[in-house]
Amino acid sequence: MLRRVAAFQDRQAFQELFAHFAPRIKAYLVRGGTASQQAEDLAQEAMLAVWRKAAQFDSNRASAATWIFTIARNLRIDMHRRERHPRFDPADPFFMPDSPDPADSALQTRQREHQLRKAIQALPPDQFRIVMLSFFSEKPHSQIAAELDIPLGTVKSRIRLAMMRLKTLLGDES
Repeated sequence: MLRRVAAFQDRQAFQELFAHFAPRIKAYLVRGGTASQQAEDLAQEAMLAVWRKAAQFDSNRASAATWIFTIARNLRIDMHRRERHPRFDPADPFFMPDSPDPADSALQTRQREHQLRKAIQALPPDQFRIVMLSFFSEKPHSQIAAELDIPLGTVKSRIRLAMMRLKTLLGDES
């Protein structure tokens, strides 16, 4: 039958091959852990490959059944590889760059940053130093207390006072 498909594209021979092998391929794939619907899809894809590649079959290398099941096995392997490494879709919105911020937004951000710098510099020196160590040097409060040789509660109080003062200087928007 496989030779008739290869030589003459005999549809009747292919129907017989399909009726015989498709259910067996599906069962083989399901036993191998493939979901039923995927196994059915892969069985149909394998049989389509048999139709297209029938001329490549060499009975000296393998039996028809071995050749057909090898096609199905390779398709299953390819499917598992695709699942682990999905294909890149350049049209996926996730991969699209964000639209640039409007020019006025960037200007507002720069103005706000300038206001914040001025407000931080207007803090009393003890609060300024603790804010700089805490927020810009990212040091924990306990390390700041040890470094400045002051109680931990004083560090926390000065940060709280600095935040209240900054809120006042910036106009409660922050």
